[in-house]
Amino acid sequence: MIVIGADTHKSSHTLVAVDATSGQRLAVVTVASTSSGAFDALGWARRVAADGRVWAVEDCRHVSGRLERCLVSAGEAVMRVAPRLMAGARAGGRERGKSDPIDALAVARVALREGIERLPVARLEGAELDVRLLLDHHDDLVAARSDQQRRLRWHLHDLYDDLDIPPGALDRSVWLDRIAGRLRRSPKTTRVRIARELVAHIRQATRRIHQLDREIAVLVNQVCPQLVAEVGCGPLTAAKLVGEIAGADRYSSDAKLARTAGVAPIPASSGRRHRHRLDRGGNRQLNLALHRLAINRARHDPQTAAYLTRKQAEGKTRKEALRCLKRHLARRVWHLLTNDPTETPRTTAALT
Repeated sequence: MIVIGADTHKSSHTLVAVDATSGQRLAVVTVASTSSGAFDALGWARRVAADGRVWAVEDCRHVSGRLERCLVSAGEAVMRVAPRLMAGARAGGRERGKSDPIDALAVARVALREGIERLPVARLEGAELDVRLLLDHHDDLVAARSDQQRRLRWHLHDLYDDLDIPPGALDRSVWLDRIAGRLRRSPKTTRVRIARELVAHIRQATRRIHQLDREIAVLVNQVCPQLVAEVGCGPLTAAKLVGEIAGADRYSSDAKLARTAGVAPIPASSGRRHRHRLDRGGNRQLNLALHRLAINRARHDPQTAAYLTRKQAEGKTRKEALRCLKRHLARRVWHLLTNDPTETPRTTAALT
């Protein structure tokens, strides 16, 4: 069997075929990052090995998506290699320096080191992709609105020394109306004109964000109503989980999902000393979603609050207790998304 490592870029993809037994490089090719380039890569792979091949693609979202879809639609076995696994692989590789072939070779060897069967399988995207795209667009609009709000605050600070705007007030139409009215009554200077334009942009962005909130809520309730029904898991948190996991059935166990999210502790034992340390790798967006879920459950679920209190009584800090909780929540989310309720009582029992 051969493993084909792919180093993907915006304009081109470099592929390296590696023998799965020896790790020896067999062939190298560079193709365009287009649909025709993906089919050229497929033809090259079939010439290198008629069968018994697996593709290892570094998970780079938009950059690697077209290549993955073309390969999966052609019936190829495609595995995703998390970027966090590549951090030390390039530095500790057998070849010095950096180039696209060296990086593609590193991707293939990391896949062999981790074990092909342990990596998440790429698949044709469905509703999960729609959820992720909508949520990414929503988050971009929120970030842009926040930048406009900061600029508006500085202009208002310079214009009115008696105006005190509470945190979060610029998200509300009542405050935007109040500020717009005061700007209309002010002398027409350049600063006032800019502030009025910022108010109009913020108002428009807020309306679009609310529309996306409703659209995401409807879509998430269709895709995973069981997740939205969880205590502390609102539509946006559920959308983040669904979009970042991109198919819970890609993971053969909740432990693999937890490792991908960076919520599974890493063994750091030596001799008689047995301990674990925090995993600072993994999908940080998925980790963020689990953290939000943990915080919300701690506020609204007495059972979860009691679990955190018990962990802190054992000598753990609040952050360490939350890390323990996130590991249980990763198991809960995996079973909910795979519609496998057989093990969910374990999570419930662990929190009692």
